Amino acid sequence: MTLTVEDYLPELTRAQIGETTRLLGELDDFKGHWRRVVEVRAERLAQLRQVTTIESTASSTRIEGVELSDAEVARVLEGLHVDSFRARDEQEVRGYGELLTLIFESYPEITLSENHIKQLHSRLLRHSEKDERHRGHYKTLDNHVVARHPDGVEEVIFRTASPFDTPRRMSELVSTTNEAFERGHVHALVIIARFIVDFLAVHPFQDGNGRLSRALTTLLLLRAGYEYVPYSSLERVVEDNKTQYYAALRTAQLAMRDAPSHFGEWLVFFLRTMRAQKQSLEAKLNVETSMLQLSATQQQIIEHVRRAGRATTTTLGEALSIPYRTIRYHLDILVSEHLLEAHGEKRGRYYTPSTTETSSAISMPAGGTNGIIAEIYSAGGTISPDALLALVKKHGYDGRTAGILHGRRTPHLRRDPKTGNSVLTSRGEEIAKQHLFVARLASDAIDQD
Repeated sequence: MTLTVEDYLPELTRAQIGETTRLLGELDDFKGHWRRVVEVRAERLAQLRQVTTIESTASSTRIEGVELSDAEVARVLEGLHVDSFRARDEQEVRGYGELLTLIFESYPEITLSENHIKQLHSRLLRHSEKDERHRGHYKTLDNHVVARHPDGVEEVIFRTASPFDTPRRMSELVSTTNEAFERGHVHALVIIARFIVDFLAVHPFQDGNGRLSRALTTLLLLRAGYEYVPYSSLERVVEDNKTQYYAALRTAQLAMRDAPSHFGEWLVFFLRTMRAQKQSLEAKLNVETSMLQLSATQQQIIEHVRRAGRATTTTLGEALSIPYRTIRYHLDILVSEHLLEAHGEKRGRYYTPSTTETSSAISMPAGGTNGIIAEIYSAGGTISPDALLALVKKHGYDGRTAGILHGRRTPHLRRDPKTGNSVLTSRGEEIAKQHLFVARLASDAIDQD
């Protein structure tokens, strides 16, 4: 099936149309507002970008199994070692941090091309000794998404493009995406969402596809004019909503095999992550705006607490050479304005930077009838008519749902003419595996990258 620009026009439900329209409008309003933001000082923007680089690097690599905290990631990006037992983690962190910095600084020159994608992949894995032979080159072996069970058995959850077909698929994906951007008939955010979901379905490289997809998202957003992206971490939102991320991704990729424009659930998730990112940045901007109203002494106190992470009245007085009573007066104001947080009582009291940012948790629609299919699969793939009706009612549906599951368009069940029982079709088995895959995400037994 040849990819066309028309495939970038998503087929949406009525509910998805309404939400997508609202989210696109909200995000574009903020995009226009950002260009008018001049009150934030240049040095504070630089600090915000530095914090975002740390958060994004930490989150994107943790999604793929790295076990370093934000503080440890910051040390690695400063050129320091954490410990010899996590050398592989350090290599991945350093590569992603450097790749993000390159994109932040040079995105106008990095067009969407296969050559640039390969160069970015090479930069991502430049410190990884294990990946030296294949970095910057398309895969030569299958790299299907695999779940490893406790007994050691591996199960293929999602089949990616074959090594043979990958060059064709990537060439087609890049050229069609660029054509969609040039025509301008589809919103840029919809094009970016469509590109990413297909990129991950191809899984073009032997390793690093998940991390590279998130870096490419940042690149395409910047090139599309969303200049605020470097100041709030989109990767952190994805990490905080990891299960929904994979659920939306897999649901869309399966649907797109039959109809390339059926990526609505992924599009809604993508736009919701962008809204959460925007809300986080708005909270930071509110703090920065409040800072402009502060006295020089209050700004000194805020900056010292931010650098130190925590401080007491005594340590602030000694560091800033300000009388104890003066420090206490200004601290009370800063706490009341939610610019600092106070912990403890009297002599044990200390202060930390404010953490009153908006939550990045995203609610997504329930899995619909997939849970029914998953239960049938787990029970052996066959179910009697009476048991099916009971199972459908257990999940809150009426008897008509059983008929829908046997429907002609994309049947999940078929009737055995000899026994009258319902049996999962190959499509139904695939849907069930995807549903169970999402349920197992918390076990960290999934090879995604």
